[in-house]
Amino acid sequence: MNSYSNLLKTRGVARIIAAQLTARFPFGMLSLAFLLHIEKVHDSYGSAGLVLAALSIGQAIAGPLTSRLMGVWGMRQVITLTMIICAFAITAIALLPLTIPAAMGVALVAGLTMPPIQPAVRTIYPKMVNSKQLTPLFSLDASAQEIIWVVGPVVTTFVATQISTVWGILLAAIFLVGGGIWFIASPELGRVRIPRSRRKLGAVLAKPPVLLATVVGFLLIATCAAVEAGVVASFGHDGLEAGIVLAVFAVGSLVGGLALGHVPIGPWALARRMLIVLVGTALAAASLNIWWLSITLFLAGVGIAPALAVMFSIVSASVRFSDTAEAYGWAGTGQLIGAAVGSAAAGFMIDSRGASGAFYVAGTLALLGFVVALVGKRWHPDLRGKDASPIPDTEPIQTVSSL
Repeated sequence: MNSYSNLLKTRGVARIIAAQLTARFPFGMLSLAFLLHIEKVHDSYGSAGLVLAALSIGQAIAGPLTSRLMGVWGMRQVITLTMIICAFAITAIALLPLTIPAAMGVALVAGLTMPPIQPAVRTIYPKMVNSKQLTPLFSLDASAQEIIWVVGPVVTTFVATQISTVWGILLAAIFLVGGGIWFIASPELGRVRIPRSRRKLGAVLAKPPVLLATVVGFLLIATCAAVEAGVVASFGHDGLEAGIVLAVFAVGSLVGGLALGHVPIGPWALARRMLIVLVGTALAAASLNIWWLSITLFLAGVGIAPALAVMFSIVSASVRFSDTAEAYGWAGTGQLIGAAVGSAAAGFMIDSRGASGAFYVAGTLALLGFVVALVGKRWHPDLRGKDASPIPDTEPIQTVSSL
């Protein structure tokens, strides 16, 4: 904890973490908020799944593109433009009486303009701390990110069930704009300039650690989204039980992130953390009792933040600085798509097999995540005692020799 305390005392670190966390908070709210709202309006989890699929398609297309554009236009310009358009699209879904095809179209626009906060802040971090502090900073950030992915749905569930599903979506839009303005105003965005990448779009995925982090991140967050949908379906729209269980899920992840944040990252690191998620999620499928779900999902949560921290570190250590934004764009896109796909798949299973179907989906996704991490061990960098900072960009230097 002393190490985390020292990190937060480093100039600008606490502020940039808080600002990006607020700006990205809607990323953990929108999938569930759309699921609850569309299901309530159209009385079908399947229809809600179609809207989430449109959102995920937009995110899949936009993630690497907007991240790469930050090296051309600058971080502030790209984030401001996308934030404005995305906020209007989200608000339209909440307030307008849209048919399913129309809602899908608007959700596609929202996905296409999702602000690239995550790749921006991941690119800034190595410029704010020394090499020894970078891995703990990624761990701290991963723990904070769990507030987005797990606490976000808790807030969404509470607002949607106690007030209205419309306000569940509007609250996400408020966080998007308020947090986005705070993040854009951060002086670090003016101090750090992302070099224009000279590689083709997508070439960074040829780096095996980047591809590994992208695929496992997709499966991990898809698992979380399926769990969230299953918890909501288990306890209904009108009670607080779902929020309580999801809060316990969040606490498990926060505990895991802080407790394991300083464990050296070896080749088995990602597989071991995904195994924790798999065991907890598989056990959760055995019963829908609130106490059983709380215990098993706490266990599953312990592996989430540590797994994300490993992904951030292996991506950072594997690419040049000019490629970091795009690399994190792909990884972030994988996670965002995972949130939408996990909710959508769970929604269809809930329609056909009840709430337990969502946990079968979650268990299957967690198993796939563990298998991919296990098979990908050969591409997993060994960062024990090594620097996780990006590879510096270098230019050829002409030299003149005299005989």
